Amino acid sequence: MDNTKQSIVSFCSGYGGIERGLELAGILHRVVTHVEIEAFSVAVLVKEMEKGYLDASPIWTNLKTFPAKQFCGKVHGITAGYPCQPFSVAGSQKGKDDPRHLWPYILDHIKAIKPAWVFLENVRGHVKNGLREVLADLGEADYRSSWEIFSAKEVGAPHRRERVFVLAHANSIRPQRIWQNSNQKGRERQEERPSRLRDGTGRGSHWEIEPAVGRVANGITNRVDRLRILGNGVVPQQAAFAFTTLKNKLQNEF
Repeated sequence: MDNTKQSIVSFCSGYGGIERGLELAGILHRVVTHVEIEAFSVAVLVKEMEKGYLDASPIWTNLKTFPAKQFCGKVHGITAGYPCQPFSVAGSQKGKDDPRHLWPYILDHIKAIKPAWVFLENVRGHVKNGLREVLADLGEADYRSSWEIFSAKEVGAPHRRERVFVLAHANSIRPQRIWQNSNQKGRERQEERPSRLRDGTGRGSHWEIEPAVGRVANGITNRVDRLRILGNGVVPQQAAFAFTTLKNKLQNEF
């Protein structure tokens, strides 16, 4: 397997926070397709592609109809920040009975595509509601996984924003082979392209405070959509720290 550039399918992409985190973690990659249904998130992804912050790639809007079999053997990794509403303590916590529960579809796509690794994100409430099933499903699909809860505060943010991250790799491939030399090559690539990312993957890193914007502020375009995408999105520095920690943990098990 060519480890110099990882091909990725991004499910429930949002604004691409997980993939930005991979870039911060030094994982040289290219998203071959995004899967995102929210119109505002799609518009943000397109805008970032036009500016050169993201590689140009198609965007599929319906995860349930995604033609996964066409990507079998052609993708290194799958990322997914699937909807948190079925598991969030802020919701009704219906879990698998919630119509927004998309994990079964993502699992089917993983089985069809057979990537070398999978990186997942969800809310802390997922630990008590649904995570056990996700880990069991990955095991039955012949993936070895590791998970932990990470907070944005760990990477210097002024808020906790706790999220559970899961990293899994195919049992048929040693994790050292999957991510061999990826950190060095990824950092070299970061210098070759425009980037809005800050290097904040370590504990206690400086965090640039954003100006305060009230939730009822007037004159801000797409205010509701912006709050929604930020609320559901993934902090890139947090994803980078989670990926690096879990990757090292899996590699040390061999």
